[in-house]
Amino acid sequence: MNAGVDGQGAKGRGGRSTIVDVADRAGVSKSTVSLVLSGSSLVAEATRERVTEAMSELGYIYHRGAATLRGARSGVIGMVINDLSNPFFVEMAIGIEQACQVGEYIPFIANSVENPARQLQVVRSMREHGAAGLVLSPAIGTSVAELKPLLSGMPVVQVMRRLPGLKTSIVAPENKDGARRATAQLIASGHGRVAFVGGFQSMVVRQDRFAGYRLALDEAEIAFDESLVFETMTNYAGGAAVVPQLLSHHAPATAALCFNDVVAIGLIRALGAAGVAVGSDFGVIGFDDIEEAQHTLPALSSVAVNGRALGTKAVQLLMRQLASGDFEPETILCPTTLVIRASCGTAASATAKSEARSEE
Repeated sequence: MNAGVDGQGAKGRGGRSTIVDVADRAGVSKSTVSLVLSGSSLVAEATRERVTEAMSELGYIYHRGAATLRGARSGVIGMVINDLSNPFFVEMAIGIEQACQVGEYIPFIANSVENPARQLQVVRSMREHGAAGLVLSPAIGTSVAELKPLLSGMPVVQVMRRLPGLKTSIVAPENKDGARRATAQLIASGHGRVAFVGGFQSMVVRQDRFAGYRLALDEAEIAFDESLVFETMTNYAGGAAVVPQLLSHHAPATAALCFNDVVAIGLIRALGAAGVAVGSDFGVIGFDDIEEAQHTLPALSSVAVNGRALGTKAVQLLMRQLASGDFEPETILCPTTLVIRASCGTAASATAKSEARSEE
């Protein structure tokens, strides 16, 4: 079996799957695979599905631009962001884009909208178009088994979020310490029952922040109450969705540490609609310190994470690895700062209101 060019041989550089591997797996000829890749209508649908499944299983990447890029290094860096409707990730994307300009790379941006299937599509597209490296903020529910083959042989830096089992570099904030200090602030304000709102247990970033929350409770010798932990989507609607449960609790919390600022803002709005005044009736602290935080009513206390700096550091690390050819994983943790505003509140009036609601 002769080796070809542009991924046409038996096994390409770095052990990547080739068109011949796909043909063998699907039980078809190499020319049939080529027809599928070109989108030809001559291939039966059942055969097309079999070839597509084989490509997915093998993690095969079709390099559309390989002929023109052969012998030259791509100047494109892919950036796959989980949710650009969240202002924090917009700031992070700006940091990535600015760092690419300095390094003379062109950013190829895609929004996965927290959809793992969409994420696979855009990563595959970036590989096909010869991206030199990838900055990735994984979508909720991402399967490492499905994503890992697509990243084979490609330098990748995960930013903000990380996936266990994916051996890449990571740039992230000091989530655990930030959450610990935020929870301790609420406790110091007199709140003995602090809820944790937002995110899902499967998310490593949520695990880190939840660990900081638990640590602060332990340090204050406050018993952990699992019923005060609310999993929900990491957006405005997710924060609003937990309010009915929060208020109907048999022993309501008087404060909440939220997974991020958009969850906190959604919570504040829904609490206000329910007649609960945040800052006097209820204390709230978010995470990220997006621009909107200081303009909410009341202004939102938050654990500040510099999104632009995270994006910049991620690209700088990736460019350094591209220049050196050394893709050995590195971890960079960035410090956080607790920003205190009016939403923290104190527990005195909150406790009185909670007792009044319990008596009604």
